[in-house]
Amino acid sequence: MAAVELEKSSKPADDDPTKAKDRTDSQAEFAKLVGSRSGGVYMPPARLRALQAAAASDKSSPEYQRLSWDALRKSITGIVNRVNITNIKLVVPELFSENLVRGRGLFARSIMKAQASSLPFTPVFAALVAILNTKLPQVGELVLTRLISQFRRAFKRNDKIVCHSTTTFIAHLVNQMVAHEIIALQIIVLLLERPTDDSIEIAVGFMREVGAFLAEHSAAGNTFAFERFRAILNEGSISHRVQYMIEVLMQVRKDRYKDNPIVPEGLDLVEEEEQITHQIHLEEELQVQEGLNIFKFDPNYVENEEKYKSIKAEILGEDSDEDEESGVSEEESDEDEAPAEEKEGIEDLTGTDLVNLRRTIYLTIMNALNYEEAVHKLLKIQIREGEEIELINMIIECCSQERSYSNFYGLVGERFSKLNRVWTDCLEEAFTKYYETIHRYETNRLRNIARFFGHIFATDSVSWVALRCIQMNEDDTTSSSRIFIKIMTQEMMESLGLATLAERFKDDEVRIACAGMFPKDNPKNTRFSINYFTSVGLGVLTEDMREYLKVCGLSHYCSFGL
Repeated sequence: MAAVELEKSSKPADDDPTKAKDRTDSQAEFAKLVGSRSGGVYMPPARLRALQAAAASDKSSPEYQRLSWDALRKSITGIVNRVNITNIKLVVPELFSENLVRGRGLFARSIMKAQASSLPFTPVFAALVAILNTKLPQVGELVLTRLISQFRRAFKRNDKIVCHSTTTFIAHLVNQMVAHEIIALQIIVLLLERPTDDSIEIAVGFMREVGAFLAEHSAAGNTFAFERFRAILNEGSISHRVQYMIEVLMQVRKDRYKDNPIVPEGLDLVEEEEQITHQIHLEEELQVQEGLNIFKFDPNYVENEEKYKSIKAEILGEDSDEDEESGVSEEESDEDEAPAEEKEGIEDLTGTDLVNLRRTIYLTIMNALNYEEAVHKLLKIQIREGEEIELINMIIECCSQERSYSNFYGLVGERFSKLNRVWTDCLEEAFTKYYETIHRYETNRLRNIARFFGHIFATDSVSWVALRCIQMNEDDTTSSSRIFIKIMTQEMMESLGLATLAERFKDDEVRIACAGMFPKDNPKNTRFSINYFTSVGLGVLTEDMREYLKVCGLSHYCSFGL
């Protein structure tokens, strides 16, 4: 009996059945979450962190490796999708910070997909590959191998669109000296061997991109290609449209490819002696390594991550930075002996902090997958009191830069307004500011801003009293402000419906605030407002003004056009 009691007392506390059951439930729930497809049920951030902590307790576990793989895929895709000629120097360190050895298949897939959907950005993507190729040549080789393999498949299937996008990418990799010019000559020979309208069209586009490089580095091959073009032109076996394309290519050659330089300005970022050129032939057996695109359990995950950390430190020079920081810390320790009063009251008047804040907000918005994630991350940014308006302004500026309006930004603004009164006041202040300066924006940006504020007013994110800044008369409006009001009110009508919109404007408080929109002080201004809202399909809002004119005996009004 005593032995049994001793055995019970020596049982460790960690074997508590309740705790073990909770731990098992958390792990099971996390495994279910990881195994589900993306886009499932929304997981609150606090709960997600708890589940991640359950998996992170063992970094060698399959659950943790799956989580890190998904994070790596999302990060690489986000970075690739936002690269452009102005931010490429900032994007490269972010890419090197990710494990590109493990995720080189993900990178190759992301950049090929991004290039196929945005052909004008091909030089930028090629420059990005060229930079990565200097430090991690296996990444550049994999991208080139997959492009050649994709071209061969598309050529056999007569897929002109894929052939065109793939050859364009290969051409710019040749220009960046990632690929040897031999692959360009082999593609030209293949396309011109048995000429058809499609093959000649692809060959002409390919030569426009790579012709300047071949003329400088392979004069004999370049001459052969144009002799073959000339022979095809003389044979007359192709359509007149394609014959004209060849004639235009001849003229481009005479003009020395002035509109198609080898490397566009701002993308010559790699020294020629640092570049590693891969000599892959068109006919050779290729190892595309499709298995790199999918998650695989790595038994040596922790060791491989540590190896890449050392590679990253060597590439980014983090060791030297740490030495500099240690030197700075020693200097700071000496300065700490100085009186604290001398350090207080120092202000940065250069605006660097504000620029950094705006950059952080921009990158956070661009990297978010949905509006809930964007709001969650933006709230973590340390914003000093009085700078809240900068966050709202950056949301609106990002919205205005889109090619077409995205409801993502309206939902972000709506969520902020419902979190704190401070953000509501900032939105009202921003509306007044943007309305007064709307004439400075081009039409597309004006349209996006108007639809953003239309969403904000339709969802009652701000009080409609903010519309008091609008004075609808001939003297106080411009063509830009009238277009802005038209798009904004139409967006409100689409969200609320015409009857509800008219009812909202009849509210006593709103009617007093919007006296400038629907003026009754001067018959001339009243007629102007009636004609304006009637012309944009919102004549129901003018009923009170029409009654006013009838009472005044001035029901006759002239036509008005935007």
